[in-house]
Amino acid sequence: MSHRRFHDPEHHQPFAFTQATEDQIAWWERKYPSDRRASAVIPALWLAQKQNGGWLSEPALRAVADRVGMTYIRVYEIATFYTMFNLEPVGKYHLQVCGTTPCMLRGAEKLKSFCERKIGPKGHVSSGGTFSWVEVECLGACVNAPMIQINDYFYEDLSIETLEQIIEDLAAGKDPKPGTYVERQTSAPQGRPTSLTDEALFDGSKAEPLKTIPNAPKPAPEGGAAPAPATKA
Repeated sequence: MSHRRFHDPEHHQPFAFTQATEDQIAWWERKYPSDRRASAVIPALWLAQKQNGGWLSEPALRAVADRVGMTYIRVYEIATFYTMFNLEPVGKYHLQVCGTTPCMLRGAEKLKSFCERKIGPKGHVSSGGTFSWVEVECLGACVNAPMIQINDYFYEDLSIETLEQIIEDLAAGKDPKPGTYVERQTSAPQGRPTSLTDEALFDGSKAEPLKTIPNAPKPAPEGGAAPAPATKA
């Protein structure tokens, strides 16, 4: 079990799932046999966290435990193990700075120092509740190190300059593009392609990036979890 502990209990308000969150948990639950409801615990925690302003309070954990038929302590163990779950309030834009070896070798220490200067101490929420940041373990984008996850998106191949611009854009209400911040195609070697560049070789089916994940729940409406997708009769 992690050393992470809950925020001041005075901030733990009563929690109950909205109908939208309940519908989406049910969508995930249908992926598993009826006697394996506990298999949906991680998506249920993720949805509860989104509903609760980006973090999990004790009442939210207890609601998840009751919903998937698990004991509270087992759900607590899961929430404290994965850094994707926050046990204290976070900013509107929560930065998870990868500090594992590839990112460390490519400048993550400088990014962490910059976050501390720009936002404040690790785990601190900036004035107005706009930003917070933490260091996390590997997020799986090692080729494009150093990288940071901001809310649901990856920002890769960062420098202090590009990170500063991203933070300034977010503060100004702009929508900085996720992905790499150097000239490369996804996780290919840096630079423009040097082979298979003739467009006649391709049918154009990959010209546009994937906009939705097949069979995923619909995007969440403002202020709530996404509704479950329609199912065939």
